[in-house]
Amino acid sequence: MTITLAIIIFTCLVSISALNNTKLMDDLIFYAPAIAQRKQYYRFLSHGFLHADFLHLGFNMFALYSFGQAVETMLYSNECVFESKGKLFYILLYVGALIVASLPDYIRHKDNYNYKSLGASGAVSAVIFAAIALLPQLPIRFFFIPIDIPGYVFGLVYLAISAYLDKRGGGNINHSAHFWGAAFGLIFTFVCGQLFGNMNMIENFTRQIQSFGRLLPFQCN
Repeated sequence: MTITLAIIIFTCLVSISALNNTKLMDDLIFYAPAIAQRKQYYRFLSHGFLHADFLHLGFNMFALYSFGQAVETMLYSNECVFESKGKLFYILLYVGALIVASLPDYIRHKDNYNYKSLGASGAVSAVIFAAIALLPQLPIRFFFIPIDIPGYVFGLVYLAISAYLDKRGGGNINHSAHFWGAAFGLIFTFVCGQLFGNMNMIENFTRQIQSFGRLLPFQCN
């Protein structure tokens, strides 16, 4: 079983259980005053396994499955990137994104008793943009658009939509986590790939961008 599939199964179990259990939802949801005053730091992680409804859960898990499998098995396992350390860095990417994507809301809402948020959006965004950092020309196709869109173009559209939804507000879905998770995914992959991998990350990204839609093989150092 891949790490991606294990995360999806666990998230589905927790999310579905919490949708039918108000106490469990309240105990796990991101609630900044509880973190600041009661030191419930686990909420930085636990909120990422909750979702507002089945549509929210399905969308996030479908995106995670689509990109996570590629990042975990095809990209991070490549000998030019992290080799045997790939699974460890994949876990650090996912967990780190959940925390980092929540920090801005923690700072902004630590005294706001009316604000709560949930969802794996920050971590899923990090996985998507980790894939873009490694293979920016990775083709993305929507059901209603019969052509492939380069991953980096999809990423820009994705962030624009997230920014718009964040300004609109409403609900417990943390839309700003999309942006911060995406930023973390890019920075984490570039920095860790450069420091611990076996490839020049900037050179690879430049080559991939200039390939005009073709997926080029990685070049190891």
